[in-house]
Amino acid sequence: MKQYGELIKVPKATIDILRDQVFGFDTFFVTGQEPYEGGVLFKGNLRGKATTSYEKLTKRMQDKFGDQYKLFLLINPEDDKPVAVVVPKQTLLPESTAVPEWFAAGAFGLVTLFTLLLRNVPALQSNLLSTFDNLEMLKEGLPGALVTTFVLVSHEVGHLLVARDIGVKLGVPYFVPSWQIGSFGAITRIVSIVSNRQDLLKLAVAGPMAGFLLGFTLFLLGFILPPNDGIGIVIDSAIFHESFLAGGVAKLLLGDALKEGARLSVNPLVLWAWAGLLINAINSIPAGELDGGRISFALWGRKVSTRLTGVTLALLGVSSFFSDVAFYWAVLLFFLQRGPIAPLSEEISEPENKYIGLGITVLLLGLLVCLPYPFPFTTDRMSFDL
Repeated sequence: MKQYGELIKVPKATIDILRDQVFGFDTFFVTGQEPYEGGVLFKGNLRGKATTSYEKLTKRMQDKFGDQYKLFLLINPEDDKPVAVVVPKQTLLPESTAVPEWFAAGAFGLVTLFTLLLRNVPALQSNLLSTFDNLEMLKEGLPGALVTTFVLVSHEVGHLLVARDIGVKLGVPYFVPSWQIGSFGAITRIVSIVSNRQDLLKLAVAGPMAGFLLGFTLFLLGFILPPNDGIGIVIDSAIFHESFLAGGVAKLLLGDALKEGARLSVNPLVLWAWAGLLINAINSIPAGELDGGRISFALWGRKVSTRLTGVTLALLGVSSFFSDVAFYWAVLLFFLQRGPIAPLSEEISEPENKYIGLGITVLLLGLLVCLPYPFPFTTDRMSFDL
């Protein structure tokens, strides 16, 4: 959201009505006020539940002023106390873009499709410049690209369905290309104002949860389907050390066949689905306006999520010395997604426990996918002389 033109100040008469007739002992007792970005910030004491007080205050403002003003109940980061902010609705306009969203999103989508195809053709990855002389080889990457795209689309559909349910408008998703893993997922703006932390949590959890469920199902299916009829792919067992979740599942399902240094023939669906899981996990990192950042905001509030963003960026910065994926993602996060998250209508009430559980589950799944599997795969039996 942005200010449009000159700041529209709230008249003194309106401020007096807000203090004396809208706010009160039963909702929010005002003890002080100060200008705040074209509106007014009221300090005071919140009475009762934030959700109930917000509903009462909104109704009173509607009765007095119609749709002229918008109320926010927030936490003051200076003293962690509730504050009420009232701004003219005319100042809350969606940001405009120089290029139509659908055009820019389409361009990003085409490039992402190319990188998804490229990722699944190893012969071209070693020499990217040769790609344009061997475009017909990209057809070989189509099955893997479709599987990963299927996971990405399910992620975005999850967001879209919940957004409609809670009355939130989303922008067009911008799929982010990556030559390392095919894609880094999509950047989807929240265009309208989210009501509260619970609605934000529902929205943020929906995408990763849909992606994880589909990706994990396809990942398991890859181990079940036999790698025969010419579709098998030979890999080094060490690859499963790159993910705690993938390594744990592989050890559970393959058993003694999974040994250090062993070569395994697996269905390529394992790797295709794993790519989808990794993209979901990257977007579940608790930072900025990523799904994980929105989840941490909804769970623990603005101050904690801001600190987590700083810690995450620092860790990604350190990881960049060892991984080009971490470097690329750190740059994208810093310049495009570090936030801050736009104010919610009411940021004080905490989500219900069942939604908190879903949020923590998504964060943990992201960690399990991204963290390495530290245990050896060898199964040598020890013998003891009695």
